[in-house]
Amino acid sequence: YYLLFVFPGCRLLAVELTSSNTKPVVQEFQSVELSCIIKSTVTPDPRIEWKKIRDGETSYVFFDNKMQGDFATRAEILSRTSLVIKNTTRMDTATYRCEVAAPSDTKTIDEINIQLTVQVKPMTPRCIVPKAVPVGKSASLHCHENEGYPKSTYSWYRNSEPLSPDTKSNAKLHNSSYTLNPTTGTLVFHAVHKGDTGRYSCIATNDAGFAKCEEQEMEVYDLNIGGIIGGVLVVLAVLVLITLGICCAYRRGYFANSKESGESYKTPAKPDCVNYIRTNDEGDFRHKSSFVI
Repeated sequence: YYLLFVFPGCRLLAVELTSSNTKPVVQEFQSVELSCIIKSTVTPDPRIEWKKIRDGETSYVFFDNKMQGDFATRAEILSRTSLVIKNTTRMDTATYRCEVAAPSDTKTIDEINIQLTVQVKPMTPRCIVPKAVPVGKSASLHCHENEGYPKSTYSWYRNSEPLSPDTKSNAKLHNSSYTLNPTTGTLVFHAVHKGDTGRYSCIATNDAGFAKCEEQEMEVYDLNIGGIIGGVLVVLAVLVLITLGICCAYRRGYFANSKESGESYKTPAKPDCVNYIRTNDEGDFRHKSSFVI
């Protein structure tokens, strides 16, 4: 706080800033003017500076009568103090501070903050829809995109007709049992029925625009319990027949092993007319053979 005393016959000289819009909003790739107006000053050539404050970091936009960084090719000073940014991007969303130094004034410095919001249209959302679900089972449908700013909200459509978050508000939806979350884009059917079959699509929307994913078919089918039981019985019958066939084959000797038919791999058969004799003077199990005629 400053205490300023004004004596009779003296005039208070202080630089003072104002703005026509301290919270401008613009869509991405458009131009925007950040208004900074000198309301009063006696300094003929005050020093003008612009700074950008984003995520706690401060950087120069206009300093020493020159644009800084990437603003050098897409920004300019208008009407002495206002800042015009061309071809805005989502990274331009930030707080911009206009600072004016007027040495000849009693109050030599003043500043004003401009909060710029750059809106970004949603991208085509990614939609996940199950292709087929049995009657009575639950089903989850998902829709999401990460590019839009502000964050998108989501709405679901079946056969091009909107699904209301409140099923009671639409007579066509009285038989449906689902929960729709516009913030997360999740559509959950607690117990599907045949009427839930259809082509589903989702739209992501924010203040800058909207985007839609392609329609995807979800079929709800009846679960054939009788057919499943019949299939299980057929498989069991086949297994029983295979088991009986193997048992009969064993009984008839088709899988019997002939242990003494032929030579063994470990102990070779002795050739005819050969005797193996161990000598007394050999302790290493050497063998000497002699032929008997």
